[in-house]
Amino acid sequence: MYKVKDAYFKRAKKEGYLARSVYKLKEIDQRYRLFKKGNRVLDLGASPGSWLQYIAQVVGPKGRVLGLDLNPIRWENPPAFVQFWERDVLKWDVNEAKKVADAFDVVVSDMAPATTGIKDVDTFRSIKLANRALEIALALLRLQGHFVCKVLEGGEMKDFLLKCKQQFSFVKVFKPQSSRRESREVFVVALKKK
Repeated sequence: MYKVKDAYFKRAKKEGYLARSVYKLKEIDQRYRLFKKGNRVLDLGASPGSWLQYIAQVVGPKGRVLGLDLNPIRWENPPAFVQFWERDVLKWDVNEAKKVADAFDVVVSDMAPATTGIKDVDTFRSIKLANRALEIALALLRLQGHFVCKVLEGGEMKDFLLKCKQQFSFVKVFKPQSSRRESREVFVVALKKK
């Protein structure tokens, strides 16, 4: 597995975050104001846990945070208001989330497929995960809730964006500065569920 040990990697390590990807979410949050104190947030593709760490800091102990991933998180003692469930998001029964909250204020997804290096295959797999994340968001988000989802740029992305635009008042494609320049990853920011 390729690991980036750039300035963001070093900064994450210095600041106690589990991964450099935290700066992508931080930048999205600073630009679009996703999270508020006391929010209920669902993090799909939560491993290794840096997004959970950041979300927990922002929403605070009056919030509720649930992370899901096939892989365990590396965060050793998350606060009581943060839960992690090791689940396959593609097979997950969303009704299980009701144990945490009746509805979520924000759903975020940093899910990524196992890549092959074949652009079309990787994009297809990414869109499959993005569509599942959108399906979950639509089932669990409150009215006016927000959704953020990582996607690999490619042909199928237009259809995904159209689906988001039908369900949210504001939709924007955003590439954070901390994303590697050569990476095809972008984030779809969808605000205010209709």
